[in-house]
Amino acid sequence: MKNIAVFASGAGSNAMALIEHFNQKASKVARVAIVLTNNPDAPVLQHARDAGVKAQLLDPADYNNGETLTDILFDEAIDLIVLAGYIKRIPEELIEAFPNAIINIHPSLLPKYGGKGMYGLYVHEAVVENGEKVSGITIHYVNEEYDQGEIIQQVQLPVNPKWTSAQLQQHILRLEHQHLPLTVEKICARMK
Repeated sequence: MKNIAVFASGAGSNAMALIEHFNQKASKVARVAIVLTNNPDAPVLQHARDAGVKAQLLDPADYNNGETLTDILFDEAIDLIVLAGYIKRIPEELIEAFPNAIINIHPSLLPKYGGKGMYGLYVHEAVVENGEKVSGITIHYVNEEYDQGEIIQQVQLPVNPKWTSAQLQQHILRLEHQHLPLTVEKICARMK
């Protein structure tokens, strides 16, 4: 069984989708071993604890320290790291310690609307403002550059021209909750 670490910064709906998929359904492939956040007010801390998953608030010095993060993850015997709404840059030491074992979910069809500063509602506002006919999600490996790692999966969503950016965000979030756990499960099943 593979151990998953989930990094989140806010409400943690994707983290909770992963916990429900793996831990609540007694998956034999993987389990969410720990949820980490840099935000002391993040509801995901309590949500994870309520679901019986270890949750840890990272000290500001720690989430930029690759050695400290690596030590935490090695202590938990982590096999795969999932960035689920975590907007801090991942230190290079962590990327080196977990090659092809860190994935991110992004709320657009990369390379469109990716890069530094493009997260959450900002992405959807840009999609709506530019009159895009299609948006979607991208699940990709993490490398040293924002949103430029190898793409694992993309799922498209036709954009209704009457949608606001908030409405688009809700539709995209449903796609994320549906596809992220299944993709993570496939990745874990392929890991040695």
